[in-house]
Amino acid sequence: LVSSVHAVLATGSGIVIIRSCDDVITGRHWLAREYVWFLIPYMIYDSYAMYLCDWCRTRDQNRGPSLTLRNFLSRNRLMITHHAVILFVLVPVAQSLRGDLGDFFVGCIFMAELSTPFVSLGRVLIQLKQQHTLLYKVNGILTLATFFCCRILLFPFMYWSYGRQQGLSLLQVPFSIPFYCNIANAFLVAPQLYWFCLLCRKAVRLFDTPQAKKDG
Repeated sequence: LVSSVHAVLATGSGIVIIRSCDDVITGRHWLAREYVWFLIPYMIYDSYAMYLCDWCRTRDQNRGPSLTLRNFLSRNRLMITHHAVILFVLVPVAQSLRGDLGDFFVGCIFMAELSTPFVSLGRVLIQLKQQHTLLYKVNGILTLATFFCCRILLFPFMYWSYGRQQGLSLLQVPFSIPFYCNIANAFLVAPQLYWFCLLCRKAVRLFDTPQAKKDG
């Protein structure tokens, strides 16, 4: 529930920021800076909530706290790294290092949270053992669609938006911006591509199951 509320607020903030910035570089909106203060405690909470869930699943195994923590970090290293990068890299960039530039792109990054409610609903349905219901399948399709649009296509959209304003084609933009911007975007999109591949594999298994049973 908390993740979904955060996702709605972040997505709403992103939409407002994007629509308010006529200039993708110098356009300003106060939410681009102020919403980050809400993002910080959420990321800390989300990391702790994941640890508590992991601890509840493994507490019957009589593991010590240090071993439980190590196993948690090992199993969730990509997600923990993702949260750490947001807290220790993206937050300083968004709050101070970028100066007064780039509110539009901050709004775009906020939009990446649109898929979170669908991901959360999918997990709830799994816990309720509703994997074979129509709701679960429809939610899976919406998860894939929102994840692809707001976490994968988001990056070409930002390049395209910059290029349109500067009179450049999409292919010209990577060569017209600082190299570190391309590197940063590559680091941001890489885990999204990995997670999207996992979602696609899961979707294939889900929709192949009825046919496999029928053939059997």
